[in-house]
Amino acid sequence: MKALRPLTYASVAAVFVGALTVLASPSRADDVVRKMHGCITLECAASGPKTYSFEQPLDDSPQQPSTQTESSPKPATNSDHVREGVWRKLPGNFVHDQKDMWVTYPRKLVTGHYLLPTALVVGGTAALIASDHQTMPYFRQTDFFQDSDRALGSKVSGGIIAAVPATFYVVSLLRHDSYGQATSLLAGEAVVDDTILMIVTKAIARRQRPTDIPVNGNYAHTFFKSDAGPLGKGSSFPSGHAMMSFSIATIFAHRYRQHRWLPWVAYGVATAISFSRITTGAHFPSDVLFGAATGFAIARYCVLHGQ
Repeated sequence: MKALRPLTYASVAAVFVGALTVLASPSRADDVVRKMHGCITLECAASGPKTYSFEQPLDDSPQQPSTQTESSPKPATNSDHVREGVWRKLPGNFVHDQKDMWVTYPRKLVTGHYLLPTALVVGGTAALIASDHQTMPYFRQTDFFQDSDRALGSKVSGGIIAAVPATFYVVSLLRHDSYGQATSLLAGEAVVDDTILMIVTKAIARRQRPTDIPVNGNYAHTFFKSDAGPLGKGSSFPSGHAMMSFSIATIFAHRYRQHRWLPWVAYGVATAISFSRITTGAHFPSDVLFGAATGFAIARYCVLHGQ
């Protein structure tokens, strides 16, 4: 554990950002776009090889006048809609995400959809809540994780969450990689969605943090006892760090899923950040599980809807 002492914010962020920036090259992004979605933009069409044909059509029937120019991209239909990660689309995307979270999902749940994954998340969270008062004293009393706690404290882990999409966007911008820029913007969109859900849930739950309780105190009956502000600050349930880290990991792991190593790196960093919220006493295990599950769901089924 002593070997972890030199670990700093810069080194942790550099490892993850460095791995991601390997992906941010125009040639690699073009290959990804063509493989995943086809050539559906003018930029993509312009970058492809040009071919010319002088053959006449076999059909002798009169040609109908075209209502669109040949260079116009084919409009996406509802069945093949792919979320665009561009600045002008972000407000509309955000509104659509909130509708999915607060209207569409509850309505479909009532009609029998998503019952199994919802039951797994709710059941797992409930089981951990029931055992939090037994498991949390160990993490509060042990010094086994003290070195890693210094490396992944609240400010450090929060900085990594903010630095990864921001750095990747800047690198992609410098390399004229539109796919990388879109990936970063989608990650930012997911974080904003997470923030709304986190604020609402924290304000309702008002759960005490483990650090609000004496080390040898009673960790049971912690809900509705926190003096959380109107934005939920100071409330433990759920973990915002776990929610946002898993959202960002899901965006990058899915958008660059042709690289088999990337999901391991992305979800590994997200897991390390999430687990550090328990060992530092900032959250209970149930806070982290619920945050990670909802962060994944928001990124995969709201932000990446259609992909």
